[in-house]
Amino acid sequence: MFSSISEITHLWDRVLTKIEEKLNDRATFSSFFDGSYIEEIRGNTIVVVVNTALAAQLMRGKYYDIIQESVSEVTESNFQLEFLGPDDVDKNRAEHQVKSKREAKYFQNSYIDPKLTFDNFVVGSFNREASQAALLIAKNPGKMFNPLFIHSNSGLGKTHLMHAIGNYVNKNGNPNAKVLYITAEDFVEEYVKYVRAEVDGESLKDYFKGVDILLLDDVQFLADRVKTEEMFFVIYNNMISAGKQIVITSDKHPNELKKLEERLVTRFNQGLVVKINEPDQNTCVEILKKKIQNNGLDINSFDEEVIDFIASKFSRDVRELEGALNRLIFYVISIHQTDRITLDIAVEAVSSLVGGKQIATEVNEQKIISIVADYYNLTPSHLTGKIRTGQIALARHIAMYLIREILDVPLKKIGAAFGGKDHTTVMSAIQKVEKELKTDEKLKEAVDELRKRIGK
Repeated sequence: MFSSISEITHLWDRVLTKIEEKLNDRATFSSFFDGSYIEEIRGNTIVVVVNTALAAQLMRGKYYDIIQESVSEVTESNFQLEFLGPDDVDKNRAEHQVKSKREAKYFQNSYIDPKLTFDNFVVGSFNREASQAALLIAKNPGKMFNPLFIHSNSGLGKTHLMHAIGNYVNKNGNPNAKVLYITAEDFVEEYVKYVRAEVDGESLKDYFKGVDILLLDDVQFLADRVKTEEMFFVIYNNMISAGKQIVITSDKHPNELKKLEERLVTRFNQGLVVKINEPDQNTCVEILKKKIQNNGLDINSFDEEVIDFIASKFSRDVRELEGALNRLIFYVISIHQTDRITLDIAVEAVSSLVGGKQIATEVNEQKIISIVADYYNLTPSHLTGKIRTGQIALARHIAMYLIREILDVPLKKIGAAFGGKDHTTVMSAIQKVEKELKTDEKLKEAVDELRKRIGK
């Protein structure tokens, strides 16, 4: 009868209006009814949470008839009422979760990972749009962009954002909201069980009537499954029509999902479609620092050039980045135990993940950046970042010049080591240093000293 969050909220608002009219006592109403809400509707019983244990006691006794009469007038049904004080809520939810798990017929292994939140999702230019859209959805489910469609290559944070939405709603939204996170493969498996009549009672379509927010990962795996797509199409339309929120992820833009039904592609495009790009090096540095802290490690035990090296070498996706960090942590705990993690140790640790020759070239680039930064009392991230103040810009130009002179690598590759600088910017910096070296003795002395420190 009342299946969505908005319906239940609207129901209790109308009941409260009736109660206030019948009481005709503003002080009493404010003291005992403010902040109350419906925790759940269980069969023929409405469970209401009130602001104190005393308020719950009064609801069960003195005010029960008035409340029940108001509920009957609004619902035109004869509901029983149950009242909980603040201390009873957690116990009731725990019991309800156990019962729901026992009674659930579909998606029994679905869960929201509590570790994946907006708080520990590192935002950069590559994913800012998707992060902002996900947070807006979490704060206003069913009221803004429906569906929200997020697409990117694998390992860039789509699934993290899905779980972050679920965690935000569970913690900050209506406690009655049913959030379901599943993959497209999960949906296919449950549909097969449904067709084979392996699940008794409730149909798959009816099950989704009780879902307020559907988080569907990797929708591309529905392609070429005609009957499964038909079922999903019906469920999708029912949820959208009922104002329920749907969030979908994919490895491609909807228009590139060639083997998916056109009518589904059209509906996906009716919502908000956002893309997550590959992360830039500076964002990778921040991601690594966040993950180091989340692992309970001291960021100061890592030389900064270690962070910069891993960020530059394993920046294709966040999973690859985390894998390299995990390999390094394992190495210094189990193989090369040390309190200080240097660049040389990091190279040893991750050498099995990439070719040795490729590492050597990139390490030299990072070494040059690190040595130049140290010479000017800066950090490597100062040189690879966007700050253009005099001292930082000078050090950056010298580092570019030395990398070109010593390693003879392409301008585009040098630009990539400095946060994605354009090759024309790199060329301009190198030419500027070359020109000034002819007349500036101090600059020449600095460059000569840096060559010695680099060992070239």
